[in-house]
Amino acid sequence: IGIMPVGSAHPENEDWTCFEQSASLDIKSFFGFESTVEKIAMKQYASSIKKGKEIIEFYLNQLEEEGISHVPRWTPSLDAPSSSSSSTLADATQSEATSNDATNQPDDQMENQTGTPDDKLDADYIKRYLGDLTPLQESCLIRLRQWLQESHKGKIPKDEHILRFLRARDFNMEKAREILCQSLTWRKQHQVDYLLETWTSPQVLSDYYTGGWHHHDKEGRPLYILRLGQMDTKGLVRALGEESLLRHVLSINEEGLRRCEENTKVFGRPISCWTCLVDLEGLNMRHLWRPGVKALLRIIEVVEANYPETLGRLLILRAPRVFPVLWTLVSPFIDENTRKKFLIYAGNDYQGPGGLLDYIDKEVIPDFLGGECMCEVPEGGLVPKSLYRTAEELENEDISLWTETIYQSASVFKGAPHEVVLEIIDAASVITWDFDVCKGDVVFHLYHSKRAPQLPRKDPLVGQHSSITTPGGNNVQLIDKSWTLGLDYSMVESPLTCKEGESVQGSHVTRWPGFYILQWRFHTMPGSASTNLPRVDDVLASLQVSSHKCKVMYYTEVIGSEDFRGSMTSLESSHSGFSQLSHATSNHSQSSSMISR
Repeated sequence: IGIMPVGSAHPENEDWTCFEQSASLDIKSFFGFESTVEKIAMKQYASSIKKGKEIIEFYLNQLEEEGISHVPRWTPSLDAPSSSSSSTLADATQSEATSNDATNQPDDQMENQTGTPDDKLDADYIKRYLGDLTPLQESCLIRLRQWLQESHKGKIPKDEHILRFLRARDFNMEKAREILCQSLTWRKQHQVDYLLETWTSPQVLSDYYTGGWHHHDKEGRPLYILRLGQMDTKGLVRALGEESLLRHVLSINEEGLRRCEENTKVFGRPISCWTCLVDLEGLNMRHLWRPGVKALLRIIEVVEANYPETLGRLLILRAPRVFPVLWTLVSPFIDENTRKKFLIYAGNDYQGPGGLLDYIDKEVIPDFLGGECMCEVPEGGLVPKSLYRTAEELENEDISLWTETIYQSASVFKGAPHEVVLEIIDAASVITWDFDVCKGDVVFHLYHSKRAPQLPRKDPLVGQHSSITTPGGNNVQLIDKSWTLGLDYSMVESPLTCKEGESVQGSHVTRWPGFYILQWRFHTMPGSASTNLPRVDDVLASLQVSSHKCKVMYYTEVIGSEDFRGSMTSLESSHSGFSQLSHATSNHSQSSSMISR
């Protein structure tokens, strides 16, 4: 192993000295203990760095005690060979002694950056706009900016923006440069720099997107409020498509960057991120609509890649019991550093010690959270289905969300229900469903059986399960006609009558292992016995019945008991403060269901 400390002049200020120390380790073979040897070497390397720093500080203190505050820059004589090692201490001494009173020369290239001073090493500028930086962090910022100036044509991001990418990668130059270059290319391709000037929010977003900016928190960070529990995510996706929602979220992030710059000027200190308050009151299985969750995951991916370190704190209030299910789906896609900024409050615990008042002034707490400040964030509500767009319209705009075949269509005939079987191995798993009644009225049931239902036989000619094939979809029957309800199988959910045009989402926490059967049955309108003359409603009903066919589009999914119970346990323990929602397990054997339309 070799360790070599090297001193060199600072790239922006020659009166400063940068020290770099590197080591190389080459282990051919060490009887299977190569990793142990590597750890020992790293420990020795860290000790060497510490010792080198102590030596430099010792000689600097010696000079200070002798009253020496300035040492001229060392220059080799014309007849003497240069020696980098002989100049190291002199450069270090000069760096320490003159760092406070050195006059830095402006860089011509930095004059191209609007709104930032020419002298990037000025202590007042760093404190005023960038925050506390160690010399190493400052050096990383300057070197990355200099590299961008030399390699990139066009607009160079401001120091605050470069710092976000450095902080996101713990000031690893190579990693930060990689993600920053990818983001700059992305911004150029999609003209993101001009998004605030070119993007016009559709009226449906203005009316039904339950988010907006609302004053600032106690630290001066812009405050964004999102009433997610009141938002009709399915309606927004069906009315707008994934791309429009993504553009809207990007415009929110761009506006957040602009507000951070404004607040930096107002409060006289660097403000580089914002606070987000998410109210989950009203959250239910309707928000777990699979295409909506898929759109959310894509939005998170884009924001994480291009707006790192812009979220200072995320306050999640009034988290209901269904929240762990959503968290289980979303959390793996959120950066670990971002997850550490989450504060989760279940119920009304946000009103107590360690709650909302620790982060937001009482005067700006929204009225719907018990405060006195009127909040202009829309209240949301269901998006009218008249605003929905067809799959063809979305497909023509090259939106992949609705064109994927995650939903299945099925026909429900009079006397021939459509059934889906799910085998559950672990009790306390969660069965979720989402379906639209496209035609006719149906009755939805959920059954449990210890016996495996007989699957439809396979047609040897086509190699598929036999079923009643119609232009509108398939019909599959699983429950044997010889089975007796209450003996061979049991009902675990009360029947739910669903009208034509309704959207239904729900879930069931299983109590026993076995086979669960989802059934959609044709709903027969009861006849009227009050009069011999047919009523208009009866005539219309008879016309509907005469078709003897209903149509549904459905999607179902099973969430494992370990993930669900682990998330639920952590949520129940997060009455205030941060919760990682770990995978600890507990026994939740009771059955529960949530159905919404």
